[in-house]
Amino acid sequence: MKPAAFVLGLLVALTLLAGCASTGPVESRPSPTLPPPPGQAGTPPPRPPVSVEPPRPVQVQPPPAIPVPTPSLPPRPAASSYPDEREGRALVTSYLPMPLKDRDGWAADIFAAFAALRLPPTPDNICAAVAVIEQESTFQADPEVAGLSRIVWKEIDSRRERLHLPKLLVDAALLKTSPDGRSYKARIDSLRTEKQMNALFDDMISELPAGKTLLGGYNPVRTGGPMQVSVAFAEEHVKEKGYPYPRHGSVRDEVFTRRGGLYFGIAILLDYPAPYTQPLYRFADFNAGRYSSRNAAFQDAVSKLANRALALDGDLLRYTDGTPAAEPSATLSALQGLTGQLGLSRSEIQRDLRLEKMARFAGTPLYARVFAVADARAGTRLPREMMPRIDLKSPKIQRKLTTAWFADRVDARHRTCLGRNRSAAP
Repeated sequence: MKPAAFVLGLLVALTLLAGCASTGPVESRPSPTLPPPPGQAGTPPPRPPVSVEPPRPVQVQPPPAIPVPTPSLPPRPAASSYPDEREGRALVTSYLPMPLKDRDGWAADIFAAFAALRLPPTPDNICAAVAVIEQESTFQADPEVAGLSRIVWKEIDSRRERLHLPKLLVDAALLKTSPDGRSYKARIDSLRTEKQMNALFDDMISELPAGKTLLGGYNPVRTGGPMQVSVAFAEEHVKEKGYPYPRHGSVRDEVFTRRGGLYFGIAILLDYPAPYTQPLYRFADFNAGRYSSRNAAFQDAVSKLANRALALDGDLLRYTDGTPAAEPSATLSALQGLTGQLGLSRSEIQRDLRLEKMARFAGTPLYARVFAVADARAGTRLPREMMPRIDLKSPKIQRKLTTAWFADRVDARHRTCLGRNRSAAP
């Protein structure tokens, strides 16, 4: 068997790994320089608030609809009222836990993200970010993944046995020297963080025989940084809104830095309009995907109308590699049986469901009619937010964890954070 065959087995095994956080070293580096304060030259004006499209007209007379609240972002602060860099860092510092290594550096990077995104640095918003950082990494820029080396070897051995590869051949291939001077075996033995794993995989792609041909640049490390943010989200965010700092590599590389990980993490947590009455549901969205809590409530209403059980996971369509699959989801199938009650055709239902990951979904005829009919049948207003019911799965998770567990933990940390600065209004 040629070494290239083993390489394929090794690389496929590594793709099973994803990001989790535990304990590890803290990155130490100079604090960044913030973008120019609002109003100075070169500073873009505050972005306008996100608007929700009005429902599209349909030909069928709709049943009586209950008004749907329009989700909105907190108002962007006026340039004159936004705190300057010194004030902003001091405000963030007052909510950080004690003790904390490089406290000033963390405060600088957190406030820099708020300023770049033009998010209001309110106690609620600051503590939302602080709570997620504490939960995901305990304030470590490159959090250590417990047992990562053991997990990698277990997957390698499992893959080797399935492919019937001789152990001696595997051992010999892993002794090849990698670009950092160590063998690949030594690097696997010393793996502690996703940043190390990311670098290891990049080297395998570029250095091992047929690496580029076999993998096409694919890297299985999906999350990273102090907020365990998705690399895919970061890459899409940069395409849409740019990146406020000088880059020293790819967007993927920036995710594994403290400033980049915080910027992208705070963006996915706070930089979108969420129609929730409690921060708890925004924390659930951070774990399960934007609008998962809103969509889970929508699934619950559909379940009641169709009189059939649905998984309240917040995904209204089936997805393959991030794109809607051809196979209809259980939610879509249930809705297609309600066309008469809703006064919508199957194509109109599918049209609106495609907006499920956006704020605009709450303004569609489908959303309004489902809740109007469901509320009327129940004789009360059904909830518009609900905890997604999702089990968290990963080779690194050794016990049953759920999105509800994650959201509850972050929510408790959020309340603790708000109590750290008694001088600030909640």
